[in-house]
Amino acid sequence: MTDDELLRYSRHILLDDIGIEGQQRLLAASALVIGAGGLGSPAAMYLAASGVGRIVLVDDDEVDLTNLQRQIMHSTGRIGQPKVVSGRESLMQINPGVEVVALRERASGERLAELVRAASVVLDCSDNFATRHDVNRACVAARVPLVSGAAIRFDGQASVFDARNPQCPCYACLFPEDGGFEDVACSSMGVFAPLVGVIGAMQAAEALKLLLGIGPGLAGRLLLLDGRAMEWTSIGIARNPDCPTCGAR
Repeated sequence: MTDDELLRYSRHILLDDIGIEGQQRLLAASALVIGAGGLGSPAAMYLAASGVGRIVLVDDDEVDLTNLQRQIMHSTGRIGQPKVVSGRESLMQINPGVEVVALRERASGERLAELVRAASVVLDCSDNFATRHDVNRACVAARVPLVSGAAIRFDGQASVFDARNPQCPCYACLFPEDGGFEDVACSSMGVFAPLVGVIGAMQAAEALKLLLGIGPGLAGRLLLLDGRAMEWTSIGIARNPDCPTCGAR
C-alpha cells in the first residue's frame, strides 16, 4: 500500500478485524452493484470510500428530478445524464484510487452471468422482482455472495444469500418466483428519503464484511426495518430443499 492509501484507510487499519491485510483484500476485490438509484447510491459510495478496488455500476436509467429526493449519488446539474455516468463521477470524487466501471444497460442472461462471475460480491439494489430473481440465479450458479436490499414507503429490508454455504438459502427460497409477489414502485407508493440511505449503507456493510471474512452477518436472516417506529425485526430464513433455483446445489 502507498503512503496515501495508508493514510486514507487508517481508520479501517486501526480495527483489529481489518488491519492492513484486510484493507489490501478490499483493494483487490470487485463489487457488482445492480442499480444506481436510492439503494445503489449510498451502497456504492460507501464501497468506494472504503477502498473496494473495482466497482461495477449497472443501470439503464437517466437521472430525473424526482430521483434527487433520495438518490444522493446524483445532483441537479446531472439531470438527464445516465445514472451510471453520474454515479461514476461521484465515486471518483470520493476516491480516485478505485476503478469504477459504468455500464448503462439492463443486464440479463449470459451477460449478467458474465458480470457476476467476475465479481467478488454482488449488491442487488434493483427495484423489481424479475431483476432480483435474475441476479439470484446468476449468483447461485457462480457461487458468488449476494447482498439484497429493498425499501418502500417507511419499510425496508436487507439480507445476504451466500451460495458458497450449502446450508444458506437463496433469494428464491424466501420469495419464490411463483409466489404471486407484486412489484411496488416508489413513483406510485412513495418512499421515505433516509430509509434508502439506511438500507443501502447496510448493504455496503454486509458486502464489506463478506469481502473481509468478518461475521456473523445476515446470511440466513431477513432484517426488517419499520422506519416509522424505528424498530428492527430479525427473521430466520430456512433453505428450501425443493427450491428450483438452489435445490440441486
